[in-house]
Amino acid sequence: MLPKFISIFDKRTAFSKTHIFHLDYDNNRNNKLFIKRDDLIHPDVSGNKWRKLKWNILSAMSHDCKLINTYGGAYSNHLLAVASIGNELGLKTQGNVRGDELTMDSNPLLRKCSDLKMELIFHSRKKFKELKYNDGIDSSDAQIWNIPEGGANREGVQGCCEIMGETENDYDYVILAQGTTTTSLGVYSSLNQKTKLLVVPVLRGFNAIKEMETLATKCMVTFDKNRVEALNDFHFGGYAKTDAKLDAFVKNFNEKSNFNIEPVYTGKVMYALSEYIKLNDLRNQRILFIHTGGLNKY
Repeated sequence: MLPKFISIFDKRTAFSKTHIFHLDYDNNRNNKLFIKRDDLIHPDVSGNKWRKLKWNILSAMSHDCKLINTYGGAYSNHLLAVASIGNELGLKTQGNVRGDELTMDSNPLLRKCSDLKMELIFHSRKKFKELKYNDGIDSSDAQIWNIPEGGANREGVQGCCEIMGETENDYDYVILAQGTTTTSLGVYSSLNQKTKLLVVPVLRGFNAIKEMETLATKCMVTFDKNRVEALNDFHFGGYAKTDAKLDAFVKNFNEKSNFNIEPVYTGKVMYALSEYIKLNDLRNQRILFIHTGGLNKY
């Protein structure tokens, strides 16, 4: 049965195409900009969520697990992604939610998760933190597959390793948004040796390189921090924070482009890329922007 489900995942990733795009800045200096459209993979499991869940779900199925257990906040796209995949494949899912004041009707995203048959359990922030950092469940329970918040585990990294294999993989730079570092570590581990990875943390005060090193150790990935540059000054105040400058940039870009960005993830990365090209006077470079999706519509 497993090859059938692998085929389901691979058919969806075929929607992610790579094509040329343009940025509006003075003198493009003959740089060639490419975008990998992972945002087109699935309507509810956009971009890197699909990548990070692929091998988690397949591993759970291969171990004949009866329940997929995971974690997230009130507006977690990760929770919705797990609920959606579970519903699509007929798997039972359970979501542990940060905030015991919440209910399944607190917002449209939580309601959608419930409608997709995910069992939601609401915890105090203290309890949620304890669960998350203790892997949440008894790891000896073979009936439950535990996925960390954001899909940050070995299987999540494995799925993100596949992104670059779908491209020519001959870029000078690859740039993407960074949250848990799962996607960036997977991309890093499959890059051409000549390519430099640019990561744009969307969290304020986030030590990107240290977090990548920690996850690399956990996942047994050899990590050379000299091949990664963290662009730390483009969080615009922190997660889900924005300002007039970023909003204007995103609006202007979307009016002129045939794909959209948003201010929480991809808008910050595109803004960072524009500034990086100008500040470093890049010329004749091949640069890939990985569109990892963004805020869900719920």
